[in-house]
Amino acid sequence: VISSTNNIHGLLNVLQSQMRAPNRDTQPSPERFHFAVDHCFPIKGQGTVLTGTCLSGSARPNDLVEFPTLATQKKIKGLQMFRRKANVIQQGDRAGICVSNFDAKLMERGIVAAPGTVRLIRGAIAVVRKVRFFKGGLNSGAKFHISVGHTTVMATVTFWGAREIARQAEEHLAAQQQSVVENGESHGKSSLGGSADLAGLPRLRFDWDQDFLHQDNYLDSLPDDTDWGGRSSHQPVGKQSEEMPLHWARIEFLTPVYCPMDSLVIGSRLDSEVNANACRLAFSGRLVERYDAKSDNGRLRSYTKKEKVGTVCRLGDPYKRGDDGKIVRYEVFGTDLFKKETNMTQFVGLLIETDAGDVGTIQSSFGTSGKFRVSFPAGTEVREGDPLYLRFKRYANDPRKAIRQDGSVPAARTGSRVDPPAKKKKGNRGGK
Repeated sequence: VISSTNNIHGLLNVLQSQMRAPNRDTQPSPERFHFAVDHCFPIKGQGTVLTGTCLSGSARPNDLVEFPTLATQKKIKGLQMFRRKANVIQQGDRAGICVSNFDAKLMERGIVAAPGTVRLIRGAIAVVRKVRFFKGGLNSGAKFHISVGHTTVMATVTFWGAREIARQAEEHLAAQQQSVVENGESHGKSSLGGSADLAGLPRLRFDWDQDFLHQDNYLDSLPDDTDWGGRSSHQPVGKQSEEMPLHWARIEFLTPVYCPMDSLVIGSRLDSEVNANACRLAFSGRLVERYDAKSDNGRLRSYTKKEKVGTVCRLGDPYKRGDDGKIVRYEVFGTDLFKKETNMTQFVGLLIETDAGDVGTIQSSFGTSGKFRVSFPAGTEVREGDPLYLRFKRYANDPRKAIRQDGSVPAARTGSRVDPPAKKKKGNRGGK
């Protein structure tokens, strides 16, 4: 039969090269037991049988399991695999679980888990990746259909952190490769609704104390740099990989759902035209952290870069710097940065930069027309008319809208003052 087909061996070779054996959790772990139920029916004289797939952990007869959506717990009466009794089931096994005193009409599809491991959540933070066949944009604040396990609900999704998560993912990959070299393949963990590992979603931790540059939507390409004026240059994802960049996403469910962390979620636009020749699956993600809009919204540290530009209007006395002999100014005066009615007290001590990268601090106002005095501890070679930059960050959730800067003042580089040449005295015309 194989010889009469068209290039069946080529197909087999492609399948074998692309398929890989999943990492199974073979260690006994009843505390991480998650079982996806796809059918439920009663057997007279035995009890109620739940058929499905073990997603993680393990279970034995007499173990206590929980039905999260029903808020009830039952003890396992017996286990079967392929019509044979089993003493244990573990990740990847298709099995039947028999429990007593349970009404089969209460459940058709759902989750059975170790007690306390699956909770009702109203929101979550996830690491997500856009499906490259999805042609539309992923805008923050838009609503998507979110599928997790057997449940699909509407949710509002916000995207951010493309730059920061790219660096974190690189560090994670390097650490994972080192772990595989030293310890071999790691065992799989809990994952409801499919394997997030096979979806290419790394197991990352979300740091509530990390700062994130504000994004308006999902970035299809990673910006290599963004200047303080808000201008960015985008470079497409490398040709060696067709994957879209990872992002953090805040998913706020319109209807709370039961699911464990580390679950695979699928975001889609099921309301789009059915007959259109377009992919409706928008992104995949791995749930990382629970999120409550009431208590956690102020914890996210999202900031926007700001920049104000002034002009050098006057130079201080010249000095010859001792370490390199250059003529520099340790004090300059600027204008066009503040209005004359501005209270300069809140800006004293902020950092000012030049085009050459010299850093100084605002010392005080100068006059009453909005001018200001800047001190450069290491000196600067600016000239009159050169720009002066006040660069800072503002956090979205900061009620005080405070100005924050990350830089620091360089170490002082002393010099000696350069006295102007003395003017020659005019001599008497008579020579007396």
